[in-house]
Amino acid sequence: MPDSLIEAEGRVLRVNGQRFHAVWLRDNALDAATRDPNNGQRLITLADIPPDVTLSAADITGNSVAVTFAPEGKTVSFPLTWLKDHAYDTPQERSKGHMPPQTTPWGAGLQSAVPTAPLGALKAYEATRFSWLDAIRSYGFAKVTEMEGREGELFEIVDLFGYVRETNYGRHFEVRTEVNPVNLAYTGLGLQAHTDNPYRDPQPTLQVLACLENSAEGGENMVVDGFACALRLKEEDPEGFAALTDHSARFAYTGSAGVELHARRPMIELLPEGTLQAVRFNARSAAPITDVPFEAMETYYRAYRRFCELVDSAEMEVSFKLAKGEAFIVDNTRVLHARKGYSGTGTRWLQGCYADKDGLLSTLAALEASL
Repeated sequence: MPDSLIEAEGRVLRVNGQRFHAVWLRDNALDAATRDPNNGQRLITLADIPPDVTLSAADITGNSVAVTFAPEGKTVSFPLTWLKDHAYDTPQERSKGHMPPQTTPWGAGLQSAVPTAPLGALKAYEATRFSWLDAIRSYGFAKVTEMEGREGELFEIVDLFGYVRETNYGRHFEVRTEVNPVNLAYTGLGLQAHTDNPYRDPQPTLQVLACLENSAEGGENMVVDGFACALRLKEEDPEGFAALTDHSARFAYTGSAGVELHARRPMIELLPEGTLQAVRFNARSAAPITDVPFEAMETYYRAYRRFCELVDSAEMEVSFKLAKGEAFIVDNTRVLHARKGYSGTGTRWLQGCYADKDGLLSTLAALEASL
């Protein structure tokens, strides 16, 4: 039988080598008076918990531990597996610039293994949809094939997991050559790998691009793992990596009448625990950098230049040319996408839209639980 011990004058419970504070246990109590049994939401606030809460008793029976809180005299049971899954008295990765859980950095070696699924199978089979969504979580992008190639079909991809994020470009946008375009994406020019809309806060976290026609010469799509580039920069130039994470870049867009979009975020964003959270990289939308101290500006630009070189490097990219009826989705907080220039002969027509990652991760978690 696992051992249990109340320590620190009732302020700590030790179970199977893991320690839990009494206030944490009370705050996370699983009883129906603390959490709604249907939706799991808390029914109390921290102010409802006595500030001097301690443990007066603890007893392990079977696969649960029952604890009694003083001064309330309230007894609550915790499954041992639940405590193990939520333990915080364990070594955790806290180095600046490490990959998030369940993600895998990649480079050109992924060219032969691009995660792909037919739209029909994604609609029909939960297991297929789960594997495809899991690949997006892991790699930050995936392709869709066997579509009809009709207008608006890209919304059916978003319907697999969530909702369209509407912007000033509309519910969706057309990507084809225009006269006097409001965005360089609407020309035949090549585009450097970039994240979309860094000038928004919050930034759209997913982007879908679906191909309706593509007979033009050139115009291949490329994707680059921004997190993998950040890891390379950290390895080569820790000081430069710190400059890009510790100081904000600025982004702006004023290409349409009545639109003035500005955002201020680091080019490489970390969580307080050091986890890579987001990359924002878009030379077309970069505004003057004014948040870097004078004495750090040269270091910042040295790192910025090297990060740019890594983004442009063939060893970091995966490329493909979309055919009619194909699409791809990218995690816009991590994976940069690019386009090679294309000629004036033939036609290239894509439709794009934005969505958000919370819906995708929610659907993935629900499928993971059901499967």
